[in-house]
Amino acid sequence: MNNQESDKPLILVSNDDGINSPGILSLVMHLEKIARVIVVAPEHEQSAGGHSLTLSKPLRVTPFHRNGEMFGFAVSGTPADCVKMALTSILQERPAMVISGINHGQNTSINILYSGTVSAVTEGMLFGIPSIAFSYCNHSWEIDMNNAGEIALAITQEALNSDFVKQNDSPVLLNVNIPDISREKINGVKITKVGNGYWKDFYEKRKDPFGRDYYWFSGVYNYSDQDTILSDDIAIKEGYISITPIKYEFTNFAMMEKLTNFEKIKCNT
Repeated sequence: MNNQESDKPLILVSNDDGINSPGILSLVMHLEKIARVIVVAPEHEQSAGGHSLTLSKPLRVTPFHRNGEMFGFAVSGTPADCVKMALTSILQERPAMVISGINHGQNTSINILYSGTVSAVTEGMLFGIPSIAFSYCNHSWEIDMNNAGEIALAITQEALNSDFVKQNDSPVLLNVNIPDISREKINGVKITKVGNGYWKDFYEKRKDPFGRDYYWFSGVYNYSDQDTILSDDIAIKEGYISITPIKYEFTNFAMMEKLTNFEKIKCNT
């Protein structure tokens, strides 16, 4: 590695679509213009896997090649497994950032709870490393991801130049969603909140070739009437790139005072 390369920041890249997805390839090709990139991603698709970790079986790490060249490491686990393993067992250097994507399909509103894309960078944030999740609002693997890669590069460069990354004084997680429109039609960038969109879920009942019942998960996504341009869903519908800063605070502080009577329960009589 020459001095010019060693001066570049190290970025850990993962995803949930799998290490062979077009989205992660576009992301890596663009980030390599400004960073040293190491890929540690699931060997198979892990969409909607959430923040699960593999506990009941061993994980295998396999070098993965594209067009005969080393691309990264494929892990037989979840996105969170990949990032945790990379940070504790694979990397010899702490990365400047953890980046996940580019996901095929948006991760807005309730989707961030289930998203393996977001969970990968949540793990990075838990390690105190600034992290970004990138999603493109089209599920097709046939779509050209070059424009999304260029946008991801621009946002990553801005993040690397920002004080919240340089100071690294508190965990940072940015959830970025790119609308499925041409670059010239994008209206700009909006800093947004998590919207209130939701899924109307159902399980479609089918029969296998032997006549036995099985079920296939499905659903219809619903946009919330309560949301405005400040929400991720609506910003995307209006042609903006949505950037949502996310933090995880599970305590319902408003409810704590209402539960004080529970402290009067006698437990030792």
